[in-house]
Amino acid sequence: MGLDSIWHWAILLVIILLVFGTGKLTRVGSDLGNAVRGFKKAMQGDEDEEKRKAQEKLQADPAPGASSAASQQRDSSESK
Repeated sequence: MGLDSIWHWAILLVIILLVFGTGKLTRVGSDLGNAVRGFKKAMQGDEDEEKRKAQEKLQADPAPGASSAASQQRDSSESK
């Protein structure tokens, strides 16, 4: 009594449809698809977030010479 016969599969499918109904089965399929898409997006989001943080760090760090030039300009204008 294996599940290699088409009749076993047909009976199993009919029982599943009777228990769950077609509405629940279609929602389960769409929910599963949304979960897989969300997982893939989250996996790609981690890489994108790391790249974004690296870009922000590069933009946030001022050049070493730029800060001293700005402070010298301010000092010279304050003394006048």
